[in-house]
Amino acid sequence: MNRIESAFANKPIFMPYFPLGYPDLDTSIDVIEALAKNGADLIEVGLSFSDPLADGPVIQRATQIALEKGITVRKSLAAVAELRRRGVTVPLILMGYFNPMLAYGLEKFVCDAREAGADGFIIPDLPLEEAGEFESALSGATQQGSEVEAQANGVNRPSTTLRSAQDGELPLIQMLAPTSPNERMEAIARNAKGFIYLVSVTGVTGARASISDGLGDLIARVREHASVPVCVGFGIGTPEQAKQVGALADGVIVGSACVKTIGENPNPVEAAKEFARSFRNAMR
Repeated sequence: MNRIESAFANKPIFMPYFPLGYPDLDTSIDVIEALAKNGADLIEVGLSFSDPLADGPVIQRATQIALEKGITVRKSLAAVAELRRRGVTVPLILMGYFNPMLAYGLEKFVCDAREAGADGFIIPDLPLEEAGEFESALSGATQQGSEVEAQANGVNRPSTTLRSAQDGELPLIQMLAPTSPNERMEAIARNAKGFIYLVSVTGVTGARASISDGLGDLIARVREHASVPVCVGFGIGTPEQAKQVGALADGVIVGSACVKTIGENPNPVEAAKEFARSFRNAMR
């Protein structure tokens, strides 16, 4: 079993999102380590971009600050490698937009991400119909040795004892929404890898006052066709909401509330520890 499969051995799992570089790079690494070691089962590691079209104001502001502080794709991959060196063993999924990956070079990006210790990718602005080039890069990275290329780009390979047993491709996690037509939902769910990211509401990221009444039916529709876990994100802001969603889904994704709570605290690392513990305790 790889790290993603192992994470889902005890469902529902808690999946926070946090962007590298916010409020600064060193602090963001400490925060992600604290989340991982205090209750997070899987972490979505944010790669900042200047036009985050799927994100609401909280994450937009955080990623803009990260960019102003000088975060880059290369620095982000080096940060993932540092997290592995610190003993972080939970899956780390790189969540970001397609342009920075394309500018970096897709195959080089996938190779370096794999060597750094990433476990997969979420790309909100890359629909299934346009993902062929990235899928080809995933296949190419799987087939070729990438250690020399990774080191040439400043990404040091972490200890092999901290890496997952990845014999196949790293998954490109697909997203589904309440507005997805049945035919599209079936096609994406049937071919999904890793897990499905199910958007619970229409619109951008951000905590909502309540959980959608139709969420259970939406999850059931996806599960009719999916052979991988179904995880729900967008709009979940409190431990109680996470508990409610966790009773329906295989995983609960918390982004804006995580970034806001931690980023506004004068001690972000301690806030991360408490945040992870509160959600983990509520869901268990």
